[in-house]
Amino acid sequence: MTHRRARIAAGVSARALLILPLLATAAPAIAKPFGKWFDCYAKVEPPKERLPAEPEAGPADPNAAPLEGRRVPGFGGPKTWDPVVQANQGAVAWPKQGDFPSDHLPVPDRWRLIETLGLVKSNWKDPYNQNTLKGDRPICGTHDLFVQLTAISDTLAEPRSFPIPVGVQTTDRPGNNDVFGRQYSEVFAQTFIVGAALTKGSTAFKPPEYELRAAIAFNMNHVDVPERRVLSVLPSKRTLRTDAFVGVQELFLDYHLRNTSDRYDFDSLRIGIQPFSSDFRGFLFQDNQLGVRLFGNRDNNRVQYNLAAFWRLEKDSNSGLNAILRRPRDDFVVVANLYRQDVPVPGMTSQVSVMWNANRERSDVQVDTNGFPVRPALLGTLRGRSYDVVYLSYNADGHIGRLNLTFSGTYATGTNRNNIFTDRRAKISSWFAAFEPSYDRGWVRVRGSALFASGDSNPYDDTDSGYSAIFENPQFAGSDTSYWIRQTIPFAGGGRAISVNSRNGILNDLRSSKEQGQANFTNPGTMLLGGGADFDVLPELRVSGNVNHLWFATTATLQALRVEGSIPKDIGWDLSAAATYRPHFNQNLVFRLSGALLKPGEGFRDLFTNAPRTGSYYSVLFNAVLAY
Repeated sequence: MTHRRARIAAGVSARALLILPLLATAAPAIAKPFGKWFDCYAKVEPPKERLPAEPEAGPADPNAAPLEGRRVPGFGGPKTWDPVVQANQGAVAWPKQGDFPSDHLPVPDRWRLIETLGLVKSNWKDPYNQNTLKGDRPICGTHDLFVQLTAISDTLAEPRSFPIPVGVQTTDRPGNNDVFGRQYSEVFAQTFIVGAALTKGSTAFKPPEYELRAAIAFNMNHVDVPERRVLSVLPSKRTLRTDAFVGVQELFLDYHLRNTSDRYDFDSLRIGIQPFSSDFRGFLFQDNQLGVRLFGNRDNNRVQYNLAAFWRLEKDSNSGLNAILRRPRDDFVVVANLYRQDVPVPGMTSQVSVMWNANRERSDVQVDTNGFPVRPALLGTLRGRSYDVVYLSYNADGHIGRLNLTFSGTYATGTNRNNIFTDRRAKISSWFAAFEPSYDRGWVRVRGSALFASGDSNPYDDTDSGYSAIFENPQFAGSDTSYWIRQTIPFAGGGRAISVNSRNGILNDLRSSKEQGQANFTNPGTMLLGGGADFDVLPELRVSGNVNHLWFATTATLQALRVEGSIPKDIGWDLSAAATYRPHFNQNLVFRLSGALLKPGEGFRDLFTNAPRTGSYYSVLFNAVLAY
């Protein structure tokens, strides 16, 4: 939760101050043991010097110019706001400094004054009102040192169905010769996150001087599938798995280098495991990784910038959490981006970005927790790869009048040192574009979605033209409500331990794993067209619906891997709906129930033959988030 520090400038008469020491003495005696470690009561001391006199108010200037550079959003009409003039002839002038009684003194601890006077009552268990543990007041004995504790419970239950191939050595259903087994499975996951931050500085109106932050996540997950060799490479293992893991998701120091203007434009440096998103919707790189980041702003926060370098951590196979006890990967990401508000039109924010992904894992052999190879991917020639790829991106987010717009465009160029089909060096040249307009009318938001990621139309040449991201987590076209974004579809028959897409990913890039695998630029690509709507039925209840149609951009790679003459491009229709309930109108309690259905198209049916009675696939998701 953000700082909600009350800034109360008040004078208290000398007679009234006589009762404050009594209150300060009695209050700790009744405070609970946990709370008294952090809470204290204001000790009033005489000021060291008089406050400077307030300037005498003058009449408003009717010819005063509006704020420089501020324009009215939208097209047409005035370019600047009309000046605000308040003329009140005959009104009483503001009081001068000498008009105040001389026996009123300022109170230095302005945060605890309202509790000392009995106006509020602090409770360490209450995250909604003033609370020292939530960073609303400084730690006792300090005036600008704040602590913020966070605890989150994230519960997930997910029954689902997807094509599950029968194990090579054995099946859990003897007597069946099908290539695909039963497709129903269940997932249950419980994650607890505990975080703490120590911040120095009056951050209600200026950047902190420094911040120390840590967040540790504990995950327990249980999976039940109908076939063997889905959860483990060993055929002897059961079709049930219960697993637990502890990961460090944040551990960084944020140090304020300097202010560059009177309005607190700044430069800061952040070192350690930290969250980072390369764009507005998480299309290219959104993760918590080990890195160094220089960031700040200029021109009254109209310009923001990032210069960062990340050394990617290994992930746990089943939880996706950071595995800091393992050596980091030989995979590096360097980022430089720049944001500018009101470009190209007022109300829109533009971003230009350059990202370099340097992968040096050609000789690295990695097997995940379940025994499946993840590097190199068991695809094509089965040999290790390394690559250098530069992503050049332009992203925009904002509104023009009542029309909300989001756009993302990226061109990827570089070198792949070992093509999975030819074992030769190949040039990388691929591109990506996504566009989502939406329109608000009362309590309804209607939106459209369009996405294109190029595919490789000739996998045997020396150009890899399939687009692949570094670590995607898209908030787009329904996000994880969508079946295709939420579920992982195994690429049976064309590779081992390879998926068509990734969980919480939209790209069809044939990777072994988004968390542990490498980017693959020889892939069929992705196309999506869709629409949806959000309905704010109640202030605390939102209902959403989405309809998406998906295709492969090209199927040449699939044909080569499956040794088939032709495969249609049509993946199918993705239909989904969700309800989100927030009983307290905030993010402290969030309950979400969603359901999705995939109606396969000709291309999907060609790759994954279904029994007539199971012509569709489904995904149901229940998620409960409780946060302190």
